[in-house]
Amino acid sequence: MDAVFRALADPSRRKLLDALFKHDGQTLGALERRLPMTRFGVMKHLRVLEQARLVVTKRRGREKLHFVNPVPIRLVHDRWVSKYAEPWAATLSDLKRNLEEGTMEKVFEIYIKTTPERLWEAITNPEMRKKYTFGMVVKSDWKPGSRYEGGSPKAPGLLLEGENLEVDPPRRLVQSFRALWGEDVKKEGTSRVAWAIEPISSTAAGR
Repeated sequence: MDAVFRALADPSRRKLLDALFKHDGQTLGALERRLPMTRFGVMKHLRVLEQARLVVTKRRGREKLHFVNPVPIRLVHDRWVSKYAEPWAATLSDLKRNLEEGTMEKVFEIYIKTTPERLWEAITNPEMRKKYTFGMVVKSDWKPGSRYEGGSPKAPGLLLEGENLEVDPPRRLVQSFRALWGEDVKKEGTSRVAWAIEPISSTAAGR
């Protein structure tokens, strides 16, 4: 958590996060053109943000794309925002969703200190998963090419559905994803969700 606060303390790094918030998945060159910084300066600040896990990267061909990872900020939120303050904080989240337009690619990342087997069970076991998905039950046989679907025991109909594209227990699960809970969400079409379950290296753990 100290690394998150150090990263956010610099206004230049906050500008980088703002630029990625407005348009996620940018290259180093694109960020350099948007901000009054040298290429070296952008690289230096991005390195600090990556070390704090506020920015994660993804290779696409020859390009290296940068994405905002909101999970560390959410962990800060959870530490000091009580259940009574949560509705007020949620108002800001609603504002974020209302202001974002179009379909955007998002890459989120979090490290969990557990075994791949336990994490796989948390993802695929309906009783365990519903604790983290607002009571929604997700069912599937978790085989490549098979269907999965999710719904609430308290409401009729499905809330989401998709296909298991890649299944390699307990290391990797790639799924298509289609939300069914509103017309505005349906218009976004089918997206792709990848769960990459990998042990943390000694280098990453020491950061």
